[in-house]
Amino acid sequence: MRIAILPLALGTFAIGLTEFAVMGLLPQIAQGLDVSVPAAGTLVTAYAIGVVVGAPLLTALSLRLPRRLMLMLFMGMFALGNALAAVAPSFGVLVALRFLTGLPHGAFFGVASLVAASLVPQARRARAIAAVFLGLTVSNLLGVPAATALGSVVGWRIAFAVIVVVALASVAGIAVLVPRIAVGTPARLRSELAVFTQPAVLLVLGMIVLGCGGLFAFYSYIAPVMTGLAGFGTGAVPILLGVFGLGMTLGTVLGGRLADRVDPRRVMVALLAAQAVLLAVAVVALHTRWLAALVVFGVGLLGLALIPAVQSVVLDAAREAPVLASAAIHSAFNVANAIGAALGGMVLAAGFGLGAPSAVGAVLAAVGALLALVSLRVSARRRAAAVV
Repeated sequence: MRIAILPLALGTFAIGLTEFAVMGLLPQIAQGLDVSVPAAGTLVTAYAIGVVVGAPLLTALSLRLPRRLMLMLFMGMFALGNALAAVAPSFGVLVALRFLTGLPHGAFFGVASLVAASLVPQARRARAIAAVFLGLTVSNLLGVPAATALGSVVGWRIAFAVIVVVALASVAGIAVLVPRIAVGTPARLRSELAVFTQPAVLLVLGMIVLGCGGLFAFYSYIAPVMTGLAGFGTGAVPILLGVFGLGMTLGTVLGGRLADRVDPRRVMVALLAAQAVLLAVAVVALHTRWLAALVVFGVGLLGLALIPAVQSVVLDAAREAPVLASAAIHSAFNVANAIGAALGGMVLAAGFGLGAPSAVGAVLAAVGALLALVSLRVSARRRAAAVV
């Protein structure tokens, strides 16, 4: 069963490459397609919008399909989008293809989490989900720097071609290694939509949008903050990104183990509260190099440790119809990305200084912790009422 999770993690590795490697290749893409670097940044936005739209849309359209077939379809679409992006004749076409490539992102993550959870006993569910997300974190740790370096040497189109190979390997692995017993029964759209009337699900989605916005308020401006505030040279930024990726990877592993042993709602409260404290301390700590490096590692660790707990809570709250709710988690993460980056940019533009995005992140994480606490209280009251 552990082997069956490998192609799912390989798929999230390919997704991580597509989402983040473009950020490092923006200058090459801009030069190759004769646009400015800020204009090339539209490629990042277009992909994020595709994730937000595609997660619920594609999941809803494919609910009647077996889950293994859903995974192969989504990753196949992902491979096709990257293949077309590799030969895009113009910038406008590439923007459109980035949007289309983003559509299956959240849908794949959502269904892959459900399949991984179904492959293991209940007591190891969060760890199985964490194993799926390890592909994303390892892509940030190793794959993105490698793809960026490759694209810088032989051209950005080759980087997209490499992603196609990884995605197709994931499709083949799913076909061969994921057992048919994991596909579950086809879901019904009405039942899936009804899940979004449950306070437990809405609270978790709101917590993601606001609480995880704190992570992205910090991460979106990590390069200017590390060079302009902490005093690192520009050559140190890739190393610091690797430190962030290392924190993400360790956080994913530890978060899965923790969520299997403790009430995942308590895990969410603790992690978001710790993130709020860390980001608040960072406003001062970022002036010192070694403390800044620790902050980078810690923010990555706490941010990704949250994911297995979030998935576990949603799987419990939407037990009878979890597919659409699981996919919606990843739409919420990308909304958090947009909100965090926008608010961080606003305080920078207002002249509050390079420490301001961390302060904004602390506030967002604190609000997320409050929502997680409300979720914990609601769950406790429901359990008490059930006993009575």
